[in-house]
Amino acid sequence: MKLDHELHQHERDICRTIEVVQSAFTKQSTATATAAEKLDSNGEELYTPPLNFSMVDNGVFRSGFPDSANFPFLKTLGLRSIVYLCPEPYPEHNMEFLKDNRIQLFQFGIEGTKEPFVNIPEDTIREALKVVLDVRNHPLLIHCKRGKHRTGCLVGCLRKIQRWCLTSIFDEYQRFAAAKARLSDQRFMELFDASGFKDIPPCPCSCSRR
Repeated sequence: MKLDHELHQHERDICRTIEVVQSAFTKQSTATATAAEKLDSNGEELYTPPLNFSMVDNGVFRSGFPDSANFPFLKTLGLRSIVYLCPEPYPEHNMEFLKDNRIQLFQFGIEGTKEPFVNIPEDTIREALKVVLDVRNHPLLIHCKRGKHRTGCLVGCLRKIQRWCLTSIFDEYQRFAAAKARLSDQRFMELFDASGFKDIPPCPCSCSRR
C-alpha cells in the first residue's frame, strides 16, 4: 500500500510538472503569434493607424486618440505637430513619444459634452484653425478622443474655409460620426463664419458632381 501510494504521488507530481511546462509553452507560442501578426509575408513590420485615421489635406491628418500601438505608424508620417482637442492632460507615454520625435503639442481643451448640453467654443475652434492652416506646423495630426465630434467640427470648419458646400461637409462629418452624429455639431458648422480666413486656396470636394 505504501508503494502504491508513493507511485500515485509520483504520477501526480509528473502531471503537475507537465502542466506547468505546457502553460509556459502556450505563453511563448502566444507571444510568438502576436509578434508574427505584426509582420507581413516578407517579414516587414505592419502598422496600426489610430482609430478613425484619415488624411484631411496635404500635410493634415485626423484620428481618434493614438496609443502606443499606433506610434510606429505615426512615425512614418513625419509629424511636426499634434492638435489635441480634449481638456484632459496628455498621457505621459504620449508626451515621451512627442519628445523623442520632436513633435509639438497644441492643446485646445474642448469639453466632450453630449446633446442637448453641447457648447462648442467658437473662439477655441478659430485658434485651432490658425494652427492647422499654418504650413510651418505640417505635417499635423488633429485628434480628440474618438475622432468624431470635436475633430469633426474642426475639420468641418476647415472645409468651410476651403469653400466646400454644406452637403459635402456633412457627408464627411457623418462618415466618421456614424450613428453618433449630432445635429448641434452640424448646426455649428453651418453657422460658422469663415470670412475671417482669407487667401486660403479651395480644396476640391464632391459638390460639383452632385
